[in-house]
Formats: sequence, C-alpha cells, structure tokens
Amino acid sequence: MKSIRVAAPLAMLFLAGCVSGPEHTPPETPLPQKFGEGSTKSTGDVTMAPWWTAFNDRRLDGLVQQGLSQNLDILQAMERITAAEANVVVAGSGALPNLTGSADETVSRTKGTDDYASRTTDTTSTASGGLSISWLLDLFGQYKRAKESAEASVDAAYASADVARLAYLSDLATSYINARYYQERLAIARKNIASRRETLELTKLQLEAGAASRLDVVQAEGLVNSTLSELPGYETNFRKAAHHIATLLGLPASALVSDLQKGAPQPVAHRSVNAGVPADLIRNRPDIRQAERNLASAVAEIGVAEAQLYPTITLGGAITPSLLSTKSLAGSVTSWSFGPSLTLPILDGGRLRANVDIANSSAREQYLAWKATVLNAVEEVENALAAVNRDSRTVSALTATVRSYEEALSLSTASYKDGASSLLDVLDAQRSVATAQANLAQAVQQMAADYVALNVAIGGGYAFDQPVKVAAKK
Repeated sequence: MKSIRVAAPLAMLFLAGCVSGPEHTPPETPLPQKFGEGSTKSTGDVTMAPWWTAFNDRRLDGLVQQGLSQNLDILQAMERITAAEANVVVAGSGALPNLTGSADETVSRTKGTDDYASRTTDTTSTASGGLSISWLLDLFGQYKRAKESAEASVDAAYASADVARLAYLSDLATSYINARYYQERLAIARKNIASRRETLELTKLQLEAGAASRLDVVQAEGLVNSTLSELPGYETNFRKAAHHIATLLGLPASALVSDLQKGAPQPVAHRSVNAGVPADLIRNRPDIRQAERNLASAVAEIGVAEAQLYPTITLGGAITPSLLSTKSLAGSVTSWSFGPSLTLPILDGGRLRANVDIANSSAREQYLAWKATVLNAVEEVENALAAVNRDSRTVSALTATVRSYEEALSLSTASYKDGASSLLDVLDAQRSVATAQANLAQAVQQMAADYVALNVAIGGGYAFDQPVKVAAKK
C-alpha cells in the first residue's frame, strides 16, 4: 500500500509533463543566394533605417513621423495586440485551479388565520456559505498548447502592427510623390500657357502686318485653350493626393491642402539602396514574420486537438457551512467534499479525431501561406530592383530630350519672327516641348515611386523610432 501511495504522485508528475502534438520548428524554403540584379552583400537589419530621408524633404519627414502616431490602421493594429495579450490569459486559465465562493441568507416565517392561526411559527433565519475548488490536471498539455498558440498569436499581432506601419510608409510616401508630381504638371502647363500666349500675340501682330492668316491665329488660340483645359484635372488630382495624405494622418481630408499647395520640387532620392540577399527578407519583412507566427499558432492547435482524445482528470472539492437560527433554536452545520473525477471519451462519432485532422490541415495551409509570402516578397524585390536600376537612364534621356526640344522651340520661334518659317513649325515645337516635359515629370515620379517600392519590399524603416517587438514568453 505504501508503494502505491508513493508511486501515484510520481505517475501524476510524469503525466503532467506529457504534451500532445508536434513541436514547432522554424519553416524553411529554398532561396537563391542573391537577387537577379542584386549583390551577395547582406543588408542586415533595415527595419530601423529611415529611407525616406534620402529625398531631403523636411515636409515629408514631418508627415511620416506625425502619421506614425496618428494613423488609424496602425492604432487598430495596436488594439489587436492588447486583445491578443488578454487571450493568452484566457487560453492558459483552464489549467489553473478554479476557486469560487458563494453566500446566501434567508429569513422565513409561516403565519395562519382563522382555523390556522395557531400554526404561526417562529421566524427562522438561515445563513450559508461555500467555497468550491476545481482543478483540471493538464496531463496531456491541452492548455499548455493553447497558451503556446495564444502567445504565437500575440507575436503575429505585433507583426501585424509592423505590417500596418510599413503599409502606411508606402502609402504616405507614394501619395506625397503623386501630390508633388501633379504640382509639377501644373507648373509645366502654366509655363506652356505663357509661352503659347506669347506665340498667339505674335501671330496676331503678324496677321495685322499681313504676314499671317486667320487660320494661324485660330490654331494658336486652340493650343492655348487646349493647355488651359488640362489645369482642372491636375488640380483635382493634386487635391485627391492631399486629401489621402490627411486621411492617412487621421485628419479631415482638406486639412493639409493649403499647406501642401505651397509647393516643393518633385522628390528625388539622393541615396542608392542595397537590397541585400533573399534570406534577409525572412528577418526584415513583418508579413513573413506574421505568417511564421500564424504557422506556430496552428501547430500548437494540433496539440490542443490531440489532447482532447485522451482522458481528463479533475480534482474538485467544496466546503459549505450553514447557520440556522430561530427563537428557540440555534446551531450550525458544516459539510465538505473532495475527490477526483475522470472523463473518458468513448464514442463521439469521430468528432475529436476529425478535429485533429482539421488542425493538421490548418497547419499545412499556414505553412503554404508562409512559403507564398516569402516568394511574393522575393518577387517584389526583384521587380523593384529591375525598375530602380533602369529609372535613372530613363530620366537622363528625357532630360536631354527636353533640352533638345526647348532649343528647337527657341530656334523655330526666332525663325518665325523673321518670317523664315511657318507658325506650324512653332506649334509643333511647343507640343514637343510640352510632351517631353510631361514625360520627364512622369519619369521622375516613377523613379521616386520605385525607390519607395524597393525600400518597402526589403522591409525597411517601419521600426525606425522603436525596436521590433514580439510577445514576451510566459
């Protein structure tokens, strides 16, 4: 008998150390040693690198920092962290002792009338209380795995907040680039209008002198009005970009229009980007980290499902003191109970085993989602690298094109004044200049946007004002 009393606690301790389900290991997938147009040099940690400062635009720098504390998507993601952290407590609470207390008091008396008057009884006061405790022994790690799953979900929530921060940086920088682009298009259009009005006045003078026809005047007027018609569209698109920037900062849409209307040059990055190697993405990209934590949570849920296949033992007990008091009688009674209870699943129609299959399938799905996230990240970097490596050549060629067409316009205008060429030559030259200038502005916009896309693709800058956070393991 003594050996049994010693062995039973040891057996309980052994069983308490058993945990169902597989252990999570970091997933792996084959990756190339370098990007197609990149180097073999690792970038290290780029999450804290403020890449947007390469534009040397203080207004953009201020908007970035302002919005990181005000953006509503980021604030929502932070609230999800709070909820996920609370869920860790909920998930692990089932394995802890549960103690509840109760108390009540009743007063009763029976009073009769007529034939029942003699049956009036004394007032009876009854008070009772109780304490009950139950403790489910987590023999197969159901609640341990549940807590592991919840902790992984907290990590995923932190990563989700970083995803929101990175998305904010991308959206804000791109919207700011667009706003400055439409301001540049407005400036180009207004400059062209001034030039074309000068041509129109010159043509009118030529008409008065008999050196031009009414057709020449009408053509010059048409070009002026055609350029005027472009202004409202550029103004509308500028306002849309300004409205979106305000919304990203958690402000009313028109809050920043007057400030942004002060104007600034189109953003041009003055630093190059080292894209690193594909393996860097697993460390730096928050969406990859989020996918890996979702996988860890799903793997832990397999253990939760498997633990439900096995018996459960619950230790329970209660103590209930009662006090009875009447005019002629008083006393108390105390009762208590304690003992284990065993629950053993026998027939459930295959439900518990199906739950295990569901958990396994969910974990495999999360692995595939992680792998897809990694490959999509590699593709995004490859695409952005291909664009960034070619943008400067496009801008250089278009800059030279603008200079050539501006010189051609100057020569054709001088020739027209001397009567050596027709108005058509001047109008064609003006159209060529306007088209080249518009193409150059668009190329500068695209170059800046591709610079943003590359930095976002490598997971840069979202933690520049604070380190990357993960859940603290309990």
